[in-house]
Amino acid sequence: MDTTQPTQGHPKGLYSLFFTEMWERFSYYGMRALLTIFLTAELATGGFGLDRAESLSVYGIFTALVYLTPILGGWFADKILGQRKSILIGGLVMAIGQFMLAAGAAGDLMGDLETRKNFFYLGLGVLILGNGFFKPNISTIVGDLYDNDDPRKDGAFTIFYMGINIGAFLSPFVAGTLGEKVGWPYGYLAAGIGMMVGVLWFYARRNTLEDKGLPPGYKEKGITQLVGKDWRDIILYTIGNVAFVFAVMFIWNNTSDLIHTIMVWILGIAGTGFIALSIFKGTNGSTEWTRVFVILILAFFNIVFWAGFEQAGGTFNLFAQENTDRVVGGFEIPTTWFQNINPIAIVTLAPLFSILWIKLAARKMNPRTPVKFALSMFIGAFAFFIMTQAQNSADAGNIVSPMWLVVVYVLLTIGELMLSPIGLSMVTKLSPGNITSIMMGVWMASFALGNYLAATLEQILETYDFSLYPFITVLMLISGVALLLLSPILNKFMKGIH
Repeated sequence: MDTTQPTQGHPKGLYSLFFTEMWERFSYYGMRALLTIFLTAELATGGFGLDRAESLSVYGIFTALVYLTPILGGWFADKILGQRKSILIGGLVMAIGQFMLAAGAAGDLMGDLETRKNFFYLGLGVLILGNGFFKPNISTIVGDLYDNDDPRKDGAFTIFYMGINIGAFLSPFVAGTLGEKVGWPYGYLAAGIGMMVGVLWFYARRNTLEDKGLPPGYKEKGITQLVGKDWRDIILYTIGNVAFVFAVMFIWNNTSDLIHTIMVWILGIAGTGFIALSIFKGTNGSTEWTRVFVILILAFFNIVFWAGFEQAGGTFNLFAQENTDRVVGGFEIPTTWFQNINPIAIVTLAPLFSILWIKLAARKMNPRTPVKFALSMFIGAFAFFIMTQAQNSADAGNIVSPMWLVVVYVLLTIGELMLSPIGLSMVTKLSPGNITSIMMGVWMASFALGNYLAATLEQILETYDFSLYPFITVLMLISGVALLLLSPILNKFMKGIH
């Protein structure tokens, strides 16, 4: 660790990254709050008029791919670009994607429905790719600001997580309200402007990052800033990302379902092989291998948690719209505002958790990472038990109180705080140094599978006559018990890392 840094407090770079991530999440969650209700909105109101299953499918594929592309973005950062260039490229590409969504949502701008849909889906594709360059690399720089044994590190990720959730809190109020109440394009436009603010802030505060996140080899040469060639690369990669999505969509729209299936399988096998090879080449010795094994095991349980948690933007969003009494004192609460409960709870509770872990560590009572994960599963199971009761009431023909959703969101937030920032910190601690971004990408891939399951689970379970919320309750309960049983082995495999 840089000995000039204060032992108390946090480096300035953390707050530069905090606000960059805040604006990026403002952009992402503004779009996410609108997505399912825009897709299902009637054509007369400017929506696409999709049915529930189709809109959840689009939502599921989008949110899954948003977490898969960080594997690619992590590799480019580790091997070629460095984290800083990747963040700037990703931010610019995502801003372009949001502006494309705004254009696709504007009926009077794009003409017929099919053209609008194609352009909108292109925008989603551009967002997916941009996110891949942005998402894993900003978390990696946060980790690089601290040594592995620095007690401030878990707290830093919790503070960073607050940035994520301040952005997520503001966006449904701004982008969500504009989209629902003024016009769909204005919501997406606000999300795009938010992303541009994040890019400009990151650029303006680049000096606070010292030598962190620079392209490979720069530190050895004594180069402490991006140079002219790097800015050319940023422009070329930004254009290249957008062009790549256009090319993929063109091929997809002009080929058969059989070709689509073959393409998906080839990409899946190639992606899995690429990750496996990168881990194999970048991991040396039994200590590194056992630590990588712990990341992979915890990533599996992460899938379970997010398959439940991500009902928030899918079935919970539709439950808020269709089954919840949203009229309070003559005012109808916009559906998108329910997306604010999670970030409000995060911003309120995150500082308390940050202090809690430090206090417990001082008393040598801080639970190890696998135990924190188990506790998050038990809390999640309780949340879905409550949601089951709300759904039963709605199925009986009642319009239910909004407090059901409020309680469920708050409980899931507590579970999230015991899992997500801890998971980010854990990956930076346990990963072999030269594949940290790849392992962060693997961690994001577990979110991808969780998100995809979140959107498709309802349809899958209907085939077997299972109800969604009771199923998730039992799944989380079993996962919590399994984690407690596995925790002694996982703690041993972490080789001294807490």
